[in-house]
Amino acid sequence: MQVVQGLSDAVWRKSRRSNPNGNCVELARLQSGEVAVRNSRHPSGPALVYTRAEMEAFIGGAKDGDFDDLIG
Repeated sequence: MQVVQGLSDAVWRKSRRSNPNGNCVELARLQSGEVAVRNSRHPSGPALVYTRAEMEAFIGGAKDGDFDDLIG
């Protein structure tokens, strides 16, 4: 994971589960194949950039419920 500024050419998207209060994150697939993640309330702020393998591990864990205790 790395912290990156200035991904102005990235196409950002957020979950349909986001709410109007801005409580969500946005993700963008980069040309390198990596995935950038940022706070939607700070679109000009830094983004965290993860490799495809890191995102596969995270999404798989989220689907399996590995992190449910963090919000429950």
